[in-house]
Amino acid sequence: MITAFLIFWPLVASLLVFAFHGYAKPIALAASIIELVVSIVAAVNFISDSSIQYSINYAWIQSAGINFHVGIDGISLLLVLLTTFLIPFIILSSFSINYKNPSVFYGLILLMQMALVGVFVSLDGFLFYLFWEMALIPVYFICLIWGGEDRGVITLKFFIYTLSGSLLMLIALVYLYFQTQGQHSFDIQQLYAAGRSLPVREQGILFWAFFIAFAIKMPVFPFHTWQPDTYNVAPVQGTMLLSAIMLKMGIYGVIRWLVPMVPYGVQTWGESAIVLSVVGIVYASCIALVQKDFKRLLAYSSIAHVGLISGGIFTLSKIGMQGAMIQMLSHGLIVFALFYLVDIIVARTKTKVIKQLGGIRSQAPIFTTIFLIVMLGSIALPFTSGFVGEFLLINSLVKYQLGLGVAAGLTTILGAVYMLRAFQKSMLGETGENTSSFMDLTTREKLVLYPIVVLILGIGIYPTPFLKISEAAVNNLLTIVTNYLALVK
Repeated sequence: MITAFLIFWPLVASLLVFAFHGYAKPIALAASIIELVVSIVAAVNFISDSSIQYSINYAWIQSAGINFHVGIDGISLLLVLLTTFLIPFIILSSFSINYKNPSVFYGLILLMQMALVGVFVSLDGFLFYLFWEMALIPVYFICLIWGGEDRGVITLKFFIYTLSGSLLMLIALVYLYFQTQGQHSFDIQQLYAAGRSLPVREQGILFWAFFIAFAIKMPVFPFHTWQPDTYNVAPVQGTMLLSAIMLKMGIYGVIRWLVPMVPYGVQTWGESAIVLSVVGIVYASCIALVQKDFKRLLAYSSIAHVGLISGGIFTLSKIGMQGAMIQMLSHGLIVFALFYLVDIIVARTKTKVIKQLGGIRSQAPIFTTIFLIVMLGSIALPFTSGFVGEFLLINSLVKYQLGLGVAAGLTTILGAVYMLRAFQKSMLGETGENTSSFMDLTTREKLVLYPIVVLILGIGIYPTPFLKISEAAVNNLLTIVTNYLALVK
C-alpha cells in the first residue's frame, strides 16, 4: 500500500488545501513532509535487487486490458525519493512570497507531485501516459497564472511542444498495444514483448516516436527551444518543478520504456541520439557563455547537463546508465539550489542581469559560501555530487567513441568558464547600487539550502548507497537488452 499512498496522498492533501485555503501553506508543507517520511520508509525497507517491490496490480478497465499496475524498483525509487525530497523545500522556499490565491498555487504543486510519482511507479502503458499528461496541467497553470511578462505566449508554446510529443508517444503505445499477444494489454511486460517482436524498421519508427516525446521533455537539441523562455518567465517554484523534477520524466522514460521496449531500434538509431545530445551539450554551453541574464544562463546550463545524461544512456553501458541515475539525482539538487539562490538575488536586488551585481561576498558571506559550493557541484568538482555522475557519463561516451566523449567533456570545461565568471561578477569585486544592502541568508533560507548542500557534498564523497539502489535494476535491464541483441544478430 506504500505505493498507493505515495500516489494518492498528495491528491488528498491538495483537496485539503483547497478546502482550508486560509491554511494553505502549512497544510501543503505538512503534507509534503508526510510524503517524504513515507518514501524514506519505503527506501529503508527496500531490498536492493532487480525485483519490483510494493507492487499493486488491479484490473481497472478490464475490457481494454488496462490495469492499475504500479510498483517500485531501484530505478524508480531514486526518482521517487528526489521528488518527495524536493517538494517540501519547493513549498518552503515560497513562504516569503505572497502569491495570489495561495490555495490554488499549493494545491497545484501537490497535484503535480501526485502525477510525478505516478509517472515513476507506473507499470501500465496507459497509466504511465495518463500521469505523464496530468503532470503537464498543474505546471502549465502555475506558469500561466503566476508567471512573468509574456507568460501567455510562452506557456502556450511550452504546452504545444510537450503535448505534441505526448501525442507521438500515445500513437506508439497504441500501436504496441495492438501488437500484444492474446487479449490486448497495456501491461509493461506485454508491451516489452510486443516491441521486441517487431522488425528493425518498425522498431526504428517507434524509437523516434518515443525519443521525440522524451527529448522534448528533457529537453534535448533540437527540441529545446521552449525551455529557456519558460524557465525565465515561470515563478521560481515553477522553474524548480520543471528543471529539478519534471525533466527527469523524459530521462526516466528513455530508461524504463524506450531502451527495453525497442532495443533493436536503439541499437540502430542510438548513435544518432547520442550525436544530437552531444551537439546540444556544445550548443547550450556556448549559448550560456554569452548570457547576461542569470536565469537564462542556468536554463542553457541545464540543457547541456541533460544532454550528457541522454548521451550516456544510449551507450547501453552500465557506467552510462548508472551515471545517468546518479546524475539525475545530482542535477535535481543542484539546479534547485541554483534557481533558489538566483531568486534570492533577484528578490534582494531587483535584477537578474549579472553585470549589475558584484560585491555580494562582503555583504553576505554565508550566502556566497553556499553559492560557491553549489556552483562547484554544477561544474563537477571532485567530492561533489556533480563529479560522480559526469565522470561516469563522460567515461561511457569515451569508451563508446572517443570523439563524442571528448566533445561531451566540453560540458565540464565550458561550464566551469561561464559559472566561475558569473560567480566572479556577482559575488566578488566592489558592491554597487544594487548590492550595497544585500542581506545574508535568513533562517528559512538556511533551512532550504543547508540540507541540499549536505547532500551535494555527501553524494560526492560517498555515492555508493545511491548507486547500489539502482545497480541491480540497471544490470537486469542491460542483461535483457544485451541478450536480445545477441539473438537477433
